Formats: sequence, C-alpha cells, structure tokens
Amino acid sequence: MKIISIKNTEQFLKKIRTKNSSKNQKIVESILKDVKKNGDFAIKKYEKKFGAGKISSLRVTKRDISSAYSKVSTSDISAIKLAKSRLSKAESAVKRQLKDIKIQSGGTKLSKSFVPIESVGCYVPGGTARYPSSAIMSVIPAKVAGVKRIVVVSPPNSKGDIDPLTVVAADICGATEIYKTGGVQSIGALSYGTRSIKKVDKIVGPGGSFVTLAKYLVSNSTSIDMMAGPTELGIVIDSSSFSDFAGLDLISQAEHSSDTFCFALTTNSSIAKKIQSSVNSKLKNIERSNIVKSSLESNGFIAVCKPSDIIEVANELAPEHLEILSKNPNKWNKIKNPGTILIGKNSPSSASDYLLGSNHILPTNGFGKTRGSLSVLDFIKLLTKIETSKKDLQKISKSMKNLTLAEGLPNHYEAVRGRLK
Repeated sequence: MKIISIKNTEQFLKKIRTKNSSKNQKIVESILKDVKKNGDFAIKKYEKKFGAGKISSLRVTKRDISSAYSKVSTSDISAIKLAKSRLSKAESAVKRQLKDIKIQSGGTKLSKSFVPIESVGCYVPGGTARYPSSAIMSVIPAKVAGVKRIVVVSPPNSKGDIDPLTVVAADICGATEIYKTGGVQSIGALSYGTRSIKKVDKIVGPGGSFVTLAKYLVSNSTSIDMMAGPTELGIVIDSSSFSDFAGLDLISQAEHSSDTFCFALTTNSSIAKKIQSSVNSKLKNIERSNIVKSSLESNGFIAVCKPSDIIEVANELAPEHLEILSKNPNKWNKIKNPGTILIGKNSPSSASDYLLGSNHILPTNGFGKTRGSLSVLDFIKLLTKIETSKKDLQKISKSMKNLTLAEGLPNHYEAVRGRLK
C-alpha cells in the first residue's frame, strides 16, 4: 500500500472518486437488452459464456435443496442459524418501532400504516468466493418485514449449481424461490421477468461493478435498495499500538476482490509506516494473497493528514465500513456519513459482516451520506389512507381556491367546489 500526504483535501477527493467506465455501461446495457428480449435463452447463454456448466432448469428444486443440505456440515448450519438469530433480533427491534398512526383533523381522518412490499429479488454474489452470509443479510430483513415472495439469485459454478451453503442459507432464512443465475443477466431477469423468473417489485443485495451498474440501469422500471458495489473499508487510526489490527482488517476486506477500496487515515507518518509494514509482512503468508495484493496496490492507500482533514475525508468518501482505532473514539464523533462505524480495537469490520447482528449490505460510492445499511425498512412502504367530510371540504374551500388558481390548475378547485353544491 502506498503512503500519501494530503495537503489539499478538495483536490485529493476530486482525484480519488470512482469514475464509471462508459465501456462497462455499454456491455451492461447490451446484456440487459438481450435478457429483456430473449428471456431464459439469453440467461443460459450468458451463464455458459461466463463459466457455468450446462443449466437445464434455472430454478433450484426441492430436490436440489435437499441435496445441498447433505453437502454441508452441521457446524456450518449452526453458524447460519446463529447469524440468522442475531440479525432477526435486530431487525425485529426496528420493526416494533413502526406503529400505525391515526390522525383526526376536523372532519378528516388520516391513517399511516407500514405494509410489506409484495415481492423482492435478493442478489447473492458468487464467483471468486461464496457468500451465504449475503443470503442471510438480504433474506432475513425481507422475512421480518413480511414480504410474501422472496426470490434469491446467485451465480452457478462450472457444474451449473449454486454453492450448497448459499442454497441452505437462503432456505433456512425463508427464501421462497432460488434461481441459478448471477451477474447482469440475473438483474435483467428480476427486473423484466422471463418464462422461469417472474419479475419482482424491488431488487436488493451487493455485487461487483457490473451488477451494481445493472441495478442502476434498471432502476427506472424496478425499485432497488442502493448502490452496493465492491467492498469499501476506511480506518481512522491515531495510536501505533493498533497498527497491526489495521493491517489485519485491511487485508480481510481486500480479499473480496481486486476492485475493493481499502484505506487508512492517520495523523502520524510513523503509524502509516507501521501499517504499511504490517500489511507487507502478512502478505507473504496468507491465502488469497494475489487478490489482496492486487486490490491494495491498485486502490488502497494510507493517508497522513491533520485531524480536521481526516474527518472531512471520512465524511466525503463515506465508505461502507469505517473503523475507528483510537484510544479516544469520542474525538471522532463528527464522522457521521459511513454506512457502518465500528468503534474500538475489538470491533473488526469482518465480524460485522457475519455475526454482530448488523447488516453487511451497505451503501458504497459515497451513498452512505444519505442512507444506512439494508434493513427491514427497505422492505416496507408507508401506506396513507384519507377520508374527509363535506364539512371539512367547505372549511378548506377558500384556501383551496387560492392555491389552485395560483398554480394555474383551476380544475383542481372545481373538483372540490362540485361537492359543495
């Protein structure tokens, strides 16, 4: 990892922000267009092109699910159930706060209630690693919210099958349908619908840059949760005693893929050098070292700057995970934009990815400024019902006339006046 010194935060932030590739967009648009036109045939074609084995049926059958259970250990199932339990507890606590509201104002009755979305599609990544944890993180909030149709899509392997543990996790958590497709083509299927895969109302879940771009491009016809692209980890560190933890955590997130974005911010150049040394020494003896090295060399950095600039950079980049490794975490309280903030030496981002009760599907590309992690709130909509009376229409009539005439919409007023005759 390179060490840099930030002197001008405005110039640094302008340079560091991710730029979308127009070439990638053309590729994604082409695949989506093909899936929209040719449905299942296009999906199978792309799965074969990207390395999957022959797929006769896209849907994972009950027999497939039973077979998946036979291929995983009881300890793995126990781990899934623990993650499910802890996340369910947190999501249920949020849902309990969503109480229906009734308001009486004169002769008007207004109610607001929280109702679940009818159907959702949960994208679970595959490829260089398997992610049953992402099945847990997307399916559980939907289940707690009360969504009736929960569809899981995930890339099949060279044999044409989804990773067994991912299938088991999706089943344990309450998925109603599971399909053997991933990448851009699966996003197209969920958005447009095919013979095998009925379209959904909303698509959620993390993915690589192509999947994230696909979600963005279909968002004009199908709702999406957020831009949840390649992993991001920022670390704010002001104590040299924590440098080794920083090294471990940077490596842990960089192993996802070569396009992860991992960085550390510190006020002290000696701390920066210790982190760099820690990472370099560990790279010699770890698994997935090629991916980690590629990621940290291409996208990672350790920046040295003053405290106020650390706060500005952390808030502007708004990484999906931000760790605060400090003996006095309160001095960084002005950092508010990251998707999840992990405080203290015993709160590694990797633990939050699995079993701390938090959700690891988080906003990337700076969207942490406007939203947090995936939650039960993403699967619920606010339904408003209104019933008014002739007496109340009479009461608002004069003001209604003034406002509608001011906006040049006289027929809006006539719709009210017609009821007062």
